[in-house]
Amino acid sequence: MQITLFRSLNRVICIICKSRRLFALVCLLNAHFGRGLSMQRLRRTGSRQASAEMGECNGAENVDIEEPLSSPMTQKFRKVSLLPLVFLIFYEVSGGPFGIEDTVGAAGPLLALVGFLVFPFIWSIPEALITAEMGTMFPENGGYVVWVSSALGPYLGFQQGWMKWISGVIDNALYPVLFLDYLKSAVPLVSHGYPRVIAILVLTVALTYTNYRGLSIVGWAAILFGVVSILPFAVMFLIAIPRMKPSRWLVTDLKTVDWSLYLNTLFWNLNYWDSISTLAGEVHNPRKTLPKALLYALILIVCAYFFTLLAGVGAIQLNKKLWTDGYLADVGKIIGGVWLSWWIQGAAAMANIGMFLAEMSGDSFQLLGMAERGMLPEIFAQRSRHGTPLIGILFSASGVLLLSWLSFDEIVAAENFLYCFGMILEFIAFIRLRIKQPYASRPFKIPLGTAGAILMCIPPTILIGIILALSSVKVLLVSLTAVAIGLVLQPALKYAEKKRWMRFSISSGLPDLEPTNAHENTSLVE
Repeated sequence: MQITLFRSLNRVICIICKSRRLFALVCLLNAHFGRGLSMQRLRRTGSRQASAEMGECNGAENVDIEEPLSSPMTQKFRKVSLLPLVFLIFYEVSGGPFGIEDTVGAAGPLLALVGFLVFPFIWSIPEALITAEMGTMFPENGGYVVWVSSALGPYLGFQQGWMKWISGVIDNALYPVLFLDYLKSAVPLVSHGYPRVIAILVLTVALTYTNYRGLSIVGWAAILFGVVSILPFAVMFLIAIPRMKPSRWLVTDLKTVDWSLYLNTLFWNLNYWDSISTLAGEVHNPRKTLPKALLYALILIVCAYFFTLLAGVGAIQLNKKLWTDGYLADVGKIIGGVWLSWWIQGAAAMANIGMFLAEMSGDSFQLLGMAERGMLPEIFAQRSRHGTPLIGILFSASGVLLLSWLSFDEIVAAENFLYCFGMILEFIAFIRLRIKQPYASRPFKIPLGTAGAILMCIPPTILIGIILALSSVKVLLVSLTAVAIGLVLQPALKYAEKKRWMRFSISSGLPDLEPTNAHENTSLVE
């Protein structure tokens, strides 16, 4: 009789008050009579069972819990706060102006400057907005794999994870190469041959160990490396102001533009915003922290690119042939002297270290998230004593070493090709979930209806088509081979699970992939 009375009281309080504190009080009263739910189930706002048990308040409105429990294992390790997250995104996407030189070499100063102003509106902002909405809807380490699985099923979810992981590993193979490209002017020994191979091996092992030691270390290291990476270009811009000639910014020749290199370089420097979603389960209060971090990182990255190019092309005489990766150190020498050149080279080293650390963190935690969802063997979900996914880190490091022989242009084109396939699935998943689950809890929601969401995805989809069409035959073959492997790998893993050759399991405490509908969402950044 008492239990029935309190259940009725629950319904009345949920409908009339909708108060978190009052709701929590009712839960305590329920617990007193032996029928309360655990706090872990309270945190799972996507759980239909929890909503029904708590008085079937779902007909009115979901109770919003500020920090959902994405994985029970993450509670014992330190969470990533806002500032480290901003710089982790900074390094997932950019790492500083290093690598932007080819836009000038391929298309000239005017198109390079216009590209870094216009391209964010076509690609970066839509991708960051989708990441904020979907990442707060599913705040767990599977990231975009979970989005696609929820919208399109586990098979395509696995393909998304495979293509994005391969793309990330290819991307990470680039950073030791860029590191040595900047270092070779100071240490010519590492420019070729066995010394270069040994240098790549030593660098990869050292940075892999840093990842193993913990994500909080990686996050605070990203802040340090980020400040060091940006500071010399701020100084270079100030020194260059008296020497800048605006007429140099307007130089262009459409007949000689290498569109493939130009677009691939822009795309490489301004994508990967969704990569941070694979770390959402490690973030403190991701529903508020993730959207803010994406906004701040977007402003930081675009400013770093644009003002560096303003100084570089505006203060010195143009020679397009010299504008290749590593040339910014020479630009610094011309503008400020040898000391600035050395500073930029040191910053480049720090930037490539930061990008390697951030990328490997995202890749390895993605594998952990897939294992927690039962898509990969159970061993991938195991954590080291530092809370890091040891097996995922080792797999990612092995891929980096295997792919480090590729050239800069080949790496950028191959990773872009695979990344484009993955982004098409993300756009479809985003729109399908808007249609399939229009009232699902979205702590951050893009202020557009279904039609607006579709229109927002059209320009970046057109861009994807252009980039794919401009790919070389070699890149096409390598990328399609990687896609084909993924198509057969998922059935092979399912067969291994059926035969019990490997252990698979779904971690307890993860939100339902079919979110419970809610009628209220928060807006952008508060």
